[in-house]
Amino acid sequence: MTIGFTLQLLGGPFHRRAPLEQQQPHAPRLSWDELSTSPRPRDCEPKQHLVFLKTHKTGSSTVVNLLHRFGEARGLRFALPHRYQLGYPLPFQERHIKGHRPGGAPYDILCHHMRFNLPEVQKVMQADSFYFSIVRDPAALAASAFSYYQAVVSAFRRAGTLGHFAAAPERYYDPAARGNHYARNLLWFDFGLPVPPASGTKADATVEAALAQLDRTFGLVLLTEHFDESLVLLQEALCWDEDDVATFPHNGRRALGPAMAPGLAAQLRAWNELDWQLYTHVNRSFWARVEAYGRERMARDVARLRGRRQELAEHCLAGGGPVPASRIGDPQLRPLQLGRAEILGYELRAGLGPAERRLCARMVTPELQYKDLLDRRQFGGNSTSDPT
Repeated sequence: MTIGFTLQLLGGPFHRRAPLEQQQPHAPRLSWDELSTSPRPRDCEPKQHLVFLKTHKTGSSTVVNLLHRFGEARGLRFALPHRYQLGYPLPFQERHIKGHRPGGAPYDILCHHMRFNLPEVQKVMQADSFYFSIVRDPAALAASAFSYYQAVVSAFRRAGTLGHFAAAPERYYDPAARGNHYARNLLWFDFGLPVPPASGTKADATVEAALAQLDRTFGLVLLTEHFDESLVLLQEALCWDEDDVATFPHNGRRALGPAMAPGLAAQLRAWNELDWQLYTHVNRSFWARVEAYGRERMARDVARLRGRRQELAEHCLAGGGPVPASRIGDPQLRPLQLGRAEILGYELRAGLGPAERRLCARMVTPELQYKDLLDRRQFGGNSTSDPT
């Protein structure tokens, strides 16, 4: 397990995957006709040039799945990492994209882990790209990071328990220690924002300027705690159809214990003060956007999206929902297991026809396996298997 965590910190491959059948070089593009509802009338063009800042421990893998599906179905060109992350935790640079040459053709979609660096992103992406991301309450994010990274992050390992860490984080935290960026203000770090001075007017000005830059760059920031409302806003912002954003949750986990006590949550938010400022800033903007969308309209569209997800689950999934990885027969559909909490995945329903199985498999393919699939489609070779 420690080796696996270390590879993640280094941005390296997590594990080898059993090869499946080879794909034809010119496989037909995907179509959702077999499962899709009728597209709604619209007077806008669907956005196909997208930059998604994939933040840690926020449910971002679920968003990446819908981007993978959308881009693959339309033959779009992804800015893919050499392995599984775009140079993380270093600030993103164009050289972190596999096969990229300076001055080469821009990409359509960038959506894998990186530490955001706008000037370098702009070098490789289309000028009209839509930028978006996702954030989570820093208390819940910190608890998830502690569970996931405890084996390799010295601050977490030395503390032993989340309660010990939250009670006196300075006792365990060394900002210079490798991997400790996971232990404090992880959202702020992923967004590539400048660290302000400890206190004073200059600190406040630095934070305000950073948040203003975030607003100028990102057309939308989703909220993990209101994921379905976020998908509805995303669908509107991108001018997509409902099935483009209908997705099953990825990297879901079994709960390790009772809900977090309010006192512990307050301690974690105080320790992650920059993340808390970022989150509350985005939260205000998010609900202002919901108000502009219309509360009744939002409730109606969320209900319809959830109903569509349920229809797809009943059609695609054995048991209609997530299952432990040990119950998933196809190794290409098993999520990677890291950390203390069991990561759930999906087993496809028996009896699906070839086209249905292909479409359903895309909805449940874990991020790493899907990245390998896209890698093969863009670069060829034997690195990618296709779960069909």
